[in-house]
Amino acid sequence: MTSSHPMESGLAGAVRAGAAGLYSLEAACELVISTGWLHRDDFTRFVSTGTSVTDGVTELAHIDWQSVISSCDAGLLPCSSGENRILRLAASIAAGIPVDLHDALSGLDQASISLVVGATRHANGQRPADQPGS
Repeated sequence: MTSSHPMESGLAGAVRAGAAGLYSLEAACELVISTGWLHRDDFTRFVSTGTSVTDGVTELAHIDWQSVISSCDAGLLPCSSGENRILRLAASIAAGIPVDLHDALSGLDQASISLVVGATRHANGQRPADQPGS
């Protein structure tokens, strides 16, 4: 996977680079990045990192969405109801993991619903205007 984005350091940059070019994956990753999940050690254990085989330099990261949701279901990834909703929506956008939209959308605050709308548009190929390739 390659990206037209400038090289960005850190886990968020690696997650973005790993998702680059796949709209649904980009959208889901931006959703978890923007809601702070990458700052939680209990979440980042589901993120694997490596180096691009094409250039040997670019850091890439992949989120194991199924393991995240399984861990959440087992009570091993504690979170608020709003965080849980966002996480489930992101996993559904990224990996097709089923989510009950009635439950997931009904309790989101204005900021969260704005992020979800943006992610939905992004997954449909409408990247945010501030992103290269939009």
